[in-house]
Amino acid sequence: QVQLVESGGGLVQAGGSLRLSCAASGRTFSGSVMGWFRQSPGKEREFVAAISWSGGSSTYGDSVKGRSTISTDNAKNTLYLQLNSLRPEDTAVYYCAASSHPAWLALSGGQHAYNYWGQGTQVTVSS
Repeated sequence: QVQLVESGGGLVQAGGSLRLSCAASGRTFSGSVMGWFRQSPGKEREFVAAISWSGGSSTYGDSVKGRSTISTDNAKNTLYLQLNSLRPEDTAVYYCAASSHPAWLALSGGQHAYNYWGQGTQVTVSS
């Protein structure tokens, strides 16, 4: 059974940084694509970033491009999202997700390409 457990969210002032973590277990993730999505109240879930588990390819959503870095630690089976220069509009629940679909599909950022989801971690950015 696949488990994805996010951590690292919290309250931060605008301009600050956070690093989100996602501990993955329950299957072999090599060859998979992992992603981060976020959802604010009243809005649809939005693609943030994705990375092949090997780290060879990564993509970012326009809203965080240039301010965030996605990475993996294969030894720890953990996915990370470094968020910098945070803005109030970054306030959302951030979800970790894993895909067993073709990498090109998952890296495109479509939610339908992701089979497994974590429970989410809240990020709140104050102005």
